[in-house]
Amino acid sequence: MTQALQTDIVILGGGIAGLWLLNRLRQEGFDVILIEKTALGAGQTLASQGIIHGGLKYALSGVLSPASSAIAAMPAQWRQCLRGEGDVDLRGCKVLTPHYYMWSSGGYRSRLKTFLGSKALRGRIDAISPSAYPDFLRAQTLSGMLYQLTDFVVDTPSLVEVLSAPHRDRIFQISPEQLSLLGNAKQGMTSLQLDTPEGTLELQAQRLILSAGEGNGDLLNQLGIDTPQMQTRPLHMLAVRSRHPHPLYLHCIGDNFGMTPRLTITSHPAPDGQWDWYIGGEIAETGVDRSAQEQIAEGRKQLELIFPWVDFSQSQWTSFFINRAEPKLANLQRPDTAYTHSVANTVVTWPTKLTLTPELGKNVVTLFKEQGLRALPNEKIEEATTTLAKHFATAPIATPRWEELLR
Repeated sequence: MTQALQTDIVILGGGIAGLWLLNRLRQEGFDVILIEKTALGAGQTLASQGIIHGGLKYALSGVLSPASSAIAAMPAQWRQCLRGEGDVDLRGCKVLTPHYYMWSSGGYRSRLKTFLGSKALRGRIDAISPSAYPDFLRAQTLSGMLYQLTDFVVDTPSLVEVLSAPHRDRIFQISPEQLSLLGNAKQGMTSLQLDTPEGTLELQAQRLILSAGEGNGDLLNQLGIDTPQMQTRPLHMLAVRSRHPHPLYLHCIGDNFGMTPRLTITSHPAPDGQWDWYIGGEIAETGVDRSAQEQIAEGRKQLELIFPWVDFSQSQWTSFFINRAEPKLANLQRPDTAYTHSVANTVVTWPTKLTLTPELGKNVVTLFKEQGLRALPNEKIEEATTTLAKHFATAPIATPRWEELLR
């Protein structure tokens, strides 16, 4: 037996994109149901470092690229949300540090890249004196320059909790084996069916939003939609549980020709009171060809060289691979902005970067207004959430990958 249920919008994927859109679209008066296959934030969201970028890392060539231009306004928008004054109310979300830092070593190329970046984004960053250094660096004599950025770092589990808390009654954990999608390149989604022990639920929605990150590839294949296509770029991330008493939030600019920071380090509180240093940047990009043992050895070598005053002898190390998922562009270029593409009643989204999520929300709301989308009368949709709740559990919040591995 098949039971038909109605709602305005179904979102597939419970990472930062899906949760942000759930909040924005509920504010617009739509009935929205979010479906997550495992746990909220389990993919790229809780594998991210939580940095709300202001664009400097994309301007180290001295050229204000489309990426740096698009991102420049993001920290201010996020801060508005954290005060409860923006598009989404993020009051209660924990901020790990209100300022991120960038350190250029004494090398010529390192100093040149940071100089060019600071000029391209003048007015947005400041070189700081040793007396203003963060605690981790304050007692040290550093060569080169230390800059305080407009960037800051949010605690991603806290972010997922704040975004999901007001809408737990419409967030469901449904495995891929229980969900069937049918569609085509002209009509978008034609059927969304959910299998239960008591029969099939057919969930009828005015719009389907794909916000599943890397999972969008399989969903597009199920729907028979061949445009857009997805590309992935792998990273080999490092994490180390440090006994050092002070956290570290820092781009370390290398002395090579590359425009990616040599190391990008964030610190996250560990359950035992220590700090988990989470490390990306160039080492994560070049590390995709290294084994876990080789990557850890390279990370240890670089950290001991850069921070000789830190004792890593008792530290615990791990590494893991994560794919960044995004729309496939010509020549495998990196997208500069949040991505939204409409195929009939189906909308394909990637924020492309955590910091661009507010832009994604605005783009989708604008799209639906341009399409003239209106909420259905409440009496037609009130049955959907209560019926789904009888058959499916609320999706839990995932644990950050590094925290799982460093237990």
